Parts: sequence; structure tokens; C-alpha cells
Amino acid sequence: MRLSKSHGLPGMLIVVEGVDGSGKSTQISLLKDWLNSTVHGVIFTEWNSSRLISETTKKAKKKNLLTPRTFSLLHAVDFADRLEQIIVPALKAGFIVLADRYVYTAFARDVARGVDKNWVRNMYGFAINPDLAFYFNVPVETSLARICTNRAPKFYEAGMDLNLHSDPYQSYKIFQGRVINEYDNMVDEYGLIKINAVDSIHSQQVLLRELVRKKLDEKGIRV
Repeated sequence: MRLSKSHGLPGMLIVVEGVDGSGKSTQISLLKDWLNSTVHGVIFTEWNSSRLISETTKKAKKKNLLTPRTFSLLHAVDFADRLEQIIVPALKAGFIVLADRYVYTAFARDVARGVDKNWVRNMYGFAINPDLAFYFNVPVETSLARICTNRAPKFYEAGMDLNLHSDPYQSYKIFQGRVINEYDNMVDEYGLIKINAVDSIHSQQVLLRELVRKKLDEKGIRV
């Protein structure tokens, strides 16, 4: 399984993970701006963004047609395409790759949807191990409150396809609570670096930059 071994490429892969509303996208955006101002060659990629499959997934979501396993398979195809077309070539060329979500998103969400844990992990056995993987941990109530400042929970985001609760807000708490539990279990399993996402944006970013700078130093990249 490639995920258990260092990728051995000249570039560096940095991943952020966490439930919606954890602030991970804000943090990786700030990290991207900092790296762009100090080093050359930064590539950004995000979950479910492959031109090959993302439109198909979006259309299926709109019609609420996805079963848990179909959901899982579509995201695996999306990830495989981005890995081979974007991530690996960039790492071979010595770029720093920033990924907003990685295989751990599938491991958390798919298992929370009832898909077999080993089946999901085996399906992503071709993935390479990131140099740094940050997990932004936040209570489910905080996650929901942050999301609701702009919008209501989305159908699949709230786990409404699982018939957990008729109320989308309660369903969100149940489903995302399961996702958080899966993430927590992966901290030791995959060496995720747990970040307290309730801390200030500034203090989180300071910690990220410190850890990234240390890893870049190990690779001989000065910032």
C-alpha cells in the first residue's frame, strides 16, 4: 500500500482535513499565500475537482441519486485522476502541492455512511503518503453554527440520504459527529497532526507555518 510509505519525490505534499466549518480551507488559503510569497512552485488541488468526473458527481448530487458506495466510487475516480494528472507530476517537478482534502476524507465520510472500512482503504491503496497531513478538529455544534451563518446544511453534507433524522440540522449533528469520530480514530493510524480549530485563525496559522517550515528545512527548501 503506497500510503504507508514516503513518496520519495523531490516535491512536498501538504494536506488539510476536517469536517465542513472546521476552517481548514481558510488555513490552507493563508498557507498558500505565505508560500507563494517565499518560495516558487506552489500547486493547489481540492476534493472533487477533476474535470473527468466532478460534473457527473455534481449532477447526481442535485438529483439525490447517490448511494453510499456509488458516492465512494465516484470520489475515488476523481482522486485517482487528480493524483496522476496533477499531484504526482507536480511532486516529480519539485513543486509544493497543497491539497484541500485527501484520501482521509473518503476514509471518514464513506465509513460514516456505512461503507466497509477495509473496502474503502483498499480502494485508495494506490495513494501516496503526504509529507504533512493536518486535521482541523472542531466540535460538531461549532461546525454547524459556522455553516449556518451563510446557509443551511446541504442534503449529503447533513447525511439526509441515510435517514438519520427528519430534521436536517439534527441529521447533520448525527452524521458529522460520526465523521469526526472517524477522523479522531485516524490521528494515530495515519499520523495526522491534530489542530484545535477553535483557536484563533492567527494562532492556527502560526502553528502551521512553523511545522511546514520545519519540514521544508528537512527537504533543504528555505523560506
